[in-house]
Amino acid sequence: MKTLIQFPPNFFWGAATSSHQIEGSPALEGLGESVWEMFCRRSGKVQDGSNALIACDHVNRYPEDVALMKQIGLQAYRFSVAWPRVLPGGTGQVSSKGLGFYDRLVDELLGAGIAPWVTLYHWDLPVELYYRGGWLNRDSADWFADYTCAVVDRLSDRVQNWFTLNEPQVFIWLAMREGVHAPGDKLGWNEVIRAGHHAMLAHGKAVQTIRAYAKKPPKVGYAPVGITYRPATDSAADLEATKRAFFGMGHRTLWCNAWWMDPVFNGHYPEDGLKIFHPFAPPIQNGDLETIHQPLDFFGANIYHAQTIRSGPDGRPEVVPSPQGTARTLMGWDVVPEALYYGPKLFYDRYKLPVVVTENGMSNTDTLSADGRVHDDARIEFTRAYLEQYARAAQDGADLAGYFHWSLMDNFEWDRGYTQRFGLIHVDYQTQKRTLKESAHWYGRLIATHGRSLNPPVEVG
Repeated sequence: MKTLIQFPPNFFWGAATSSHQIEGSPALEGLGESVWEMFCRRSGKVQDGSNALIACDHVNRYPEDVALMKQIGLQAYRFSVAWPRVLPGGTGQVSSKGLGFYDRLVDELLGAGIAPWVTLYHWDLPVELYYRGGWLNRDSADWFADYTCAVVDRLSDRVQNWFTLNEPQVFIWLAMREGVHAPGDKLGWNEVIRAGHHAMLAHGKAVQTIRAYAKKPPKVGYAPVGITYRPATDSAADLEATKRAFFGMGHRTLWCNAWWMDPVFNGHYPEDGLKIFHPFAPPIQNGDLETIHQPLDFFGANIYHAQTIRSGPDGRPEVVPSPQGTARTLMGWDVVPEALYYGPKLFYDRYKLPVVVTENGMSNTDTLSADGRVHDDARIEFTRAYLEQYARAAQDGADLAGYFHWSLMDNFEWDRGYTQRFGLIHVDYQTQKRTLKESAHWYGRLIATHGRSLNPPVEVG
């Protein structure tokens, strides 16, 4: 008999966005630019040659967007604050105009009964700070703390839940080593490890700042990529190899978990990582690891897919290639619902904090049909299958706090431009018309039943 799907009583349901992807550029209002405006001006960097100067025009259309969130039934909304909107120069004078937008957004959310969850950094580094070295400059940790203080001072009388950094694996590794995200640099190991250390130091100082200046008792977390794996079989050997893949470092890469998680949650860099990166050691000064290792209230992770692992020679993890015909999203990512079981379960087992899936969703080519609706059945099936696995993680002992669907609306998808649609809400970028997709209606019913609608109907008779 199949176990009924149940979520914890206090589990919440939300959706997420980021500032640069939906708001429209602060520069159009006479405020600051980020490295993404700079990046988009470089030929060939964005797949369709587009930019986010207008994006979804959320900065002007937020009342309509919040009304749609309420119509869906969201209980929480995770959004990010644009650093160059608040501090156009990165440091110095705070823009009351820029902060005023988030002031109004928070009030609108609370008026709709939706809890605001604020992410302080989702990749839009002020370009003026990039000119001063950006994350390569150790002062970046203090710049970030000062920015955090400005946001907390303005919003913390109403905002209780905070995330510091979103996906350092992306804004350090993909952006500064691989060059595929802004600012598009291709730096050596000394530089990217230095930048990554400064980013984690910024996280720690931001946590200290939030706790010191918040006007209501805060809850604070961190949202790295949750790079996930699943075992090829149920054997103990494959499961152990999967755990090694999750937290081990077998070669030089920063596309990994432990390098970005162990210092934050356990207070030290992973030993195998330090050996692999010798002689490119992180520039640790006295007190750095203590600053990075601040008490946190939840473990956030963005999880979309997983690789399959089997036990190889000496138990080393080996990646099993995906079979031909594997279901994939438009991004080319395998559809692996078990990612939302093994990720939350193993992250909870290692770090012992309540888990919040801060992003999960799929890209598609959603279009308006002749009936005026967006029939995104694939997204409904994707979300259903993943959430079933997430509930299974709770049944097997993981402490699950909530779920944010990525994303609330179609938006500017970074280096892919407008070629990918992740949203529960369809956006016509020419007219800015919003349309709730079928997945939004489905998600609303799911929220109304606290996930019980995932269970099959009870047969009578």
